[in-house]
This record gives sequence, structure tokens and C-alpha cells, in this order.
Amino acid sequence: MATIQVDVVSAEESIFSGEAEFVVLPGESGELGIYPRHTPLITRIRPGVVRIKQPGSNEEDQVFVAGGILEVQPNVVTVLADTAIRAKDLDEAKASEALKAAEEAKKNASSDLEIAKVEAEMSALAAQLAAIKKLRRK
Repeated sequence: MATIQVDVVSAEESIFSGEAEFVVLPGESGELGIYPRHTPLITRIRPGVVRIKQPGSNEEDQVFVAGGILEVQPNVVTVLADTAIRAKDLDEAKASEALKAAEEAKKNASSDLEIAKVEAEMSALAAQLAAIKKLRRK
């Protein structure tokens, strides 16, 4: 079976690098499925879960990304994430506390720029909490 090289990186670290049968991730216009020999593509990605199906495994590696850029070449998929966290490392309590702190910061924001920054952070935290709940159901 054909495989594709997948690299998921954030500003802090490389989260995943290896071969995969396919990758599914939240694109700007909806969910994207990438298989080997996919047409070249560059697009923004929304906050959500990147699912990576490794060859010979029934399990999928899952990584939460808080947005970023996807580059697809016929044999390489690169996810440049704003923030990336392995699914097993997601912490619901920590994300809930951060969301409450962001809501408080929004109440105290004094400029449109501050409000926009806090709303972007709140959106990523809400997506992270939704991903945690979805992963817990599986």
C-alpha cells in the first residue's frame, strides 16, 4: 500500500513525523482527507483534530491543532500549526480554566484589538474542549 510522509509541527516542537496511509484534518472550508499522490495544495486549517492513519495499524494518531497552514505535495503532508497538542496530552480541566480566564479578560478588554485577540483564543479553547469531548466518546 502507498504511504505519504506526514509532519505536524508547531512553533514549540515537532509533534509527529512519519509515514501514513491517510490524513484527515479540519480545513478552512471543511474536513479534508489526504491520501498518497494527492494534488498539491496549500490552505489554512481551522482548530480541530488531525487524524493520522499509520500503515499496518488499526489505531489513528490524533493531534489537536489550534489553526495553522497545511501544505500538501504528492508524497508529503506538512501541517504548520499555531499550537499542536497530542490528543493524549489534552487536559479538559486546564482548557476549561483557560476559557474562563479568557472570558474574564474579554470583559476587561479596552480596545477592539484586545477583544479580537481574546475572541480568537476563546475560539481555539472551545474547539479544544469540543475535541476532548469527541475523543472521550470514542
